[in-house]
Amino acid sequence: MKAVLQRTKRASVSVSGITVSEIGDGLCVLIGVHRDDTSADAQYLAEKIAHLRIFSDQNGKFNLSIKDIGGQVLLVSQFTLLANCTRGRRPDFLEAAPPEKAQELYDQVGNFLEEKGIKVSRGVFQAHMVVSLENDGPVTLILDSREKKS
Repeated sequence: MKAVLQRTKRASVSVSGITVSEIGDGLCVLIGVHRDDTSADAQYLAEKIAHLRIFSDQNGKFNLSIKDIGGQVLLVSQFTLLANCTRGRRPDFLEAAPPEKAQELYDQVGNFLEEKGIKVSRGVFQAHMVVSLENDGPVTLILDSREKKS
């Protein structure tokens, strides 16, 4: 699983011109599910997202997590994170999980975050979405569950 985390002041998702989700201070998290990913990958990402210290304390240091600041997460599925652009000019998505598996694991990430007491708003799986955000910092991080250390 891959995730792109963007620290935000506000973020929203619209489908067909209608806002379906929005958050204030927190994280916009784009999630791509690999065909070999499992629930363990979803758990790993949720744990990382919940506890990464990427928010500033009173001294301006990255010492606070999303949980510490009481922030929200806007979770958006994005299979294009699994694109292979090494050959030719058109990306292939052969590494991306099929939709049923991808949605199950995407939902698990959101559910695991909610179990940790984090408010999660979501995009619409497989919809054409317009994501708007005000990136705070800017702070943008990339996580890959396949790079985790044992």
